[in-house]
Amino acid sequence: MKIRLDIFEGPLDLLLYLIKKDHLNISDISITQVVDQYLQFLELMKLLDINIASEYLVIAAHLISIKSKMLLPKEEEPQEPEEDPREELVRRLLEYEKFKEAADFLRQKEVERNKYFMRPAAEPQGGETYIEASIFDLISAFKSALREVPKDIFFEVVKDEFTVEQKIHDLLHLLLVRDKISLDELFSSAKNKLEIVVTFLAILELIKLRELAAVQEELFGPISITRRENIYSSLK
Repeated sequence: MKIRLDIFEGPLDLLLYLIKKDHLNISDISITQVVDQYLQFLELMKLLDINIASEYLVIAAHLISIKSKMLLPKEEEPQEPEEDPREELVRRLLEYEKFKEAADFLRQKEVERNKYFMRPAAEPQGGETYIEASIFDLISAFKSALREVPKDIFFEVVKDEFTVEQKIHDLLHLLLVRDKISLDELFSSAKNKLEIVVTFLAILELIKLRELAAVQEELFGPISITRRENIYSSLK
């Protein structure tokens, strides 16, 4: 099953996510650290049979090229100041970050303006406020749950013991009884790592169908899943 998700953002979003998650300086990127993590994410996406846009692979090649240039020995007395191989990438990331901030600002203004015309969505029970987890947060949590898992396990998801369809049914039934449930709880209650894989695929499919939302109480915090209607109530 090839998964195509509208919630996927682009490769620069992934790079910004990795930089911010590890509290790196965007103007002085630890290129080795970022390259390794970026490639790990792509490998995991491939193993999960998630559709990867060609832009991800272009950036991957660019990162590997930068890493190779930085590993080359430097001249002891260069005739001209050597250009930092990261310079173009840093410029693109800074420009993209400004674009995202402007887009977020406009989106927030739209939300504020809509309050004058519609009833605001109800807050979750208990008055908690949430931010919606990105696809990269989800993959990062999944990666943590599957440390050292053999690669061939990913190709066994067709077994009858666990199916994505059955897991979708189980998750929807569970969330009829509970308002939300943490990913950690779902993964830790799995019988084996195969069930973790199927559970994760079911969650992605339900997010794609806009049945579920993955939420955090703080940026990069623990992730819970809940029915989307619990966060965004219907207008009356």
